[in-house]
Amino acid sequence: MTTSGHHAFDRLIAQCQSAPAGRVAIAVVSPTTAVALEGALDAENAGLIEPILVGVEAEIRALAAELGRDVSKARFVAARDDEEAARKGVALCREGAAHALMKGSLHTDVLMHAVLDSAAGLRTARRLSHVFVIDAPAYPRPLLVTDAAITIYPTLDDKVDIVKNAIELAHALGIAIPNVAILSAVETVNPKITSTIDAAALCKMADRKQIAGAILDGPLAFDTAVSAEAARIKHLVSAVAGVADILVVPDLESGNMLAKQLEYLGGAQLAGIVLGARVPTILTSRADSAETRLTSCAVAVLLHYATHPAVKV
Repeated sequence: MTTSGHHAFDRLIAQCQSAPAGRVAIAVVSPTTAVALEGALDAENAGLIEPILVGVEAEIRALAAELGRDVSKARFVAARDDEEAARKGVALCREGAAHALMKGSLHTDVLMHAVLDSAAGLRTARRLSHVFVIDAPAYPRPLLVTDAAITIYPTLDDKVDIVKNAIELAHALGIAIPNVAILSAVETVNPKITSTIDAAALCKMADRKQIAGAILDGPLAFDTAVSAEAARIKHLVSAVAGVADILVVPDLESGNMLAKQLEYLGGAQLAGIVLGARVPTILTSRADSAETRLTSCAVAVLLHYATHPAVKV
């Protein structure tokens, strides 16, 4: 299955299918709606993953039968409810039985509560952050928007980890030196606009090699980040303007609205993933399509290959 009309995601799926390491085991938590179950099974049929279906087994099997999908050979891990399914999915990842976690039909806060549990979760020293990987018809490359789902009002310290997480994901997707645009409403530093101060600090940290592996510039408005013509009109000289790979948004609200506008008004397709934990967590909206879940699996698989290049599953 491919994502017709979204060529960047087609390429990511093809990268997974041609990789020598094989399928990646993913714990799929509470796949009890059609899009949640079909997204996981489509990713299995595409040769990307081996799903471990965690939840109320009878409910999942009944749904599969209703959809005409074969789960006779699937691995199940029984759970009584969403909370237990989240804990068991996380435990599979801690034990190494699964190499990524996938949200099914449960609420995000239920899943993330298990992921963030101090004793039994998946936390590391790195702050968790979310990235929307966006395949927009009007933009010639994948566009990463972060953080639009985890950190509501990030501090400068938070943004350092948010940027580092996104850079590592970009590398895993094959972007050797990603261009990182630190977004604000303007292109000049204004003490009254905190995001411009943060942008200036992040860029200086990149100059001092505190943030490596990418080219940073900011503050940049959205138009100059993605349009070389807008940058030319504004007489803006920037190595990132018009060719951004990563957009670092001021806060969750602006990032979430930006991503959803690109999806619903701009015809973009989105994949969603949480970074900074022991394993990637595929985090999609309950309203997202099975196709979005498939492409999110592809992103998680490529990230796993990048961090575990010798692992075969």
